[in-house]
Amino acid sequence: MPKTKTRDVDDLLPLKPALYLVLLALTDGDLHGYALKKEILRRTDGRVKLGAGTLYRSIRQLVDLGLIEESNQRPDPALDDERRSYFRLTGLGRQAARAETERLADLVRIARASRLVG
Repeated sequence: MPKTKTRDVDDLLPLKPALYLVLLALTDGDLHGYALKKEILRRTDGRVKLGAGTLYRSIRQLVDLGLIEESNQRPDPALDDERRSYFRLTGLGRQAARAETERLADLVRIARASRLVG
């Protein structure tokens, strides 16, 4: 059960970049910590390398906020280490990721209108 019961997604914004990247990495399915780290690295073309402390602190925050939860789904035991914890987006997490994406898109639109970027 989440420690913080936030119902309004707008109260969660803006998301810290590490939190947002974890949410985005989970949009395609459940992942464990190391797989999250690799997926974030892949999605950012190697530009964002989350350290273990930042990654696991972000996971803990997202669980506490109710944006992700530990998953009971496990891959084939022959392909996995049973000590791994897998995480997945909650409905609120998906809403928060979508809202943050829209917020950031608005900022980019404003920047482009100011002729700061092409």
